[in-house]
Amino acid sequence: MDLNGELKQHSKIFNNYWQQFIRQGEPFTLYDAARHLPLSGGKRLRPFLAIVSCESVSGKIETVLPFAAALELMHNFTLVHDDIMDKSKLRRNVPTVHVKFSEPTAILSGDFLFAKSFEAMHHLDVDSEIYKELDFRLVQCIIDICEGQQFDMEFEKRSIVSEEEYIKMITKKTAVLFILAAAGGAMIGSGTDDEINALADYGLFLGLAFQIWDDYLDISSDEEILGKDIGNDIRNGKKTLIAVHCLKNATEEDKKFLNSVFGNKHASEEDIKKVFNLFKKLGSIEYAKNLAIAYNKKAKEIIQILKESKSRKLLEALADYSIQRVK
Repeated sequence: MDLNGELKQHSKIFNNYWQQFIRQGEPFTLYDAARHLPLSGGKRLRPFLAIVSCESVSGKIETVLPFAAALELMHNFTLVHDDIMDKSKLRRNVPTVHVKFSEPTAILSGDFLFAKSFEAMHHLDVDSEIYKELDFRLVQCIIDICEGQQFDMEFEKRSIVSEEEYIKMITKKTAVLFILAAAGGAMIGSGTDDEINALADYGLFLGLAFQIWDDYLDISSDEEILGKDIGNDIRNGKKTLIAVHCLKNATEEDKKFLNSVFGNKHASEEDIKKVFNLFKKLGSIEYAKNLAIAYNKKAKEIIQILKESKSRKLLEALADYSIQRVK
C-alpha cells in the first residue's frame, strides 16, 4: 500500500477544495498570517482520515470535504496558539506565526481560522440531525482541546505527573481531533453505529500513538528533519511520557537534577544532553516507543469490523505511519 502516494492524491483534491476558506483578503497582514501555516505544508492527516473513514463505509469524498476542511482549519488554529504558548520559533521548517507577524496578529489569525472552521461546516450537505450531531461533536472537541492544553501547561509546573494523567491530557489535547475525524467521516458516509464507534476508537488509538511518537521524535530526532526546536519540551518543562516515566524511576539525586532543568528556558546543551542520557539509561525513550507501538496495534485491530477494502488498508497503513515517521 503506497500511503505516501495516496496522501498526495487525497491532499491534491483536498487542497483544491479548501483554498476557498483561506483566500487572501484585507487587512492583508491578518490574512497573510492566517494563511502562513496552511500554505507552508502539513501532512493533512486529519482531512485524510475523515475522507478515508467516509470511504471505508462506502461514502463519497465530495460529501465529506467541508468537514475535512473544518478539521484542518481547526487544527491550524490550535498550532498557531500552541506555538505562542510554547514560545516555539519553528513549525514545518518556517518561522512560527507569532515570530513572523507578531504575537497579537498571531492570536487574531488563530481566532480567524477558528471561525473559518465553522464557516466550512455550513457547506455540509447532510441530514439536519447528522449536521447537529457533527456540530455538537466539533464544539465538544474544541472544549476538550482547551482542557487538554490547560492540563499540559499546569503539568509543566508540577514535579510529578502520573502516566494516567498524561494519557488523559493527550487524549484531550491531541486524540480528540483524530476521534472526530474518523467518527465524523463515518457518520457522513452513513456508517452503522458499530462502524462509527469502531472508527472513533481507531481515532483514539491513532491519536495516542501519534502524540507519544511526537514526544519520542522531539527528544531523539534531528532538528533539520523534525522542523522544530530540539529539546524544546525539556526547556518548557513539558511532562511528556518520556519525562513522566523518567521522573517516576529516577533516584532522588537524579530527580533533583531533572527538576532543575525542566522548565529552565536557559538550560545549556550540556544539561539537555544529560537529561537525554538519563532518559536512555532508565529506558524511558524505549518505554514510550513501545507504548506507541501498542496503541498502533490496537488501532489496526479495532477496524477489522470494517469490510475489507482499499480504504481499510489505508487506515491500517496510516496507523503504521504514525509510528514510523521521522517528522
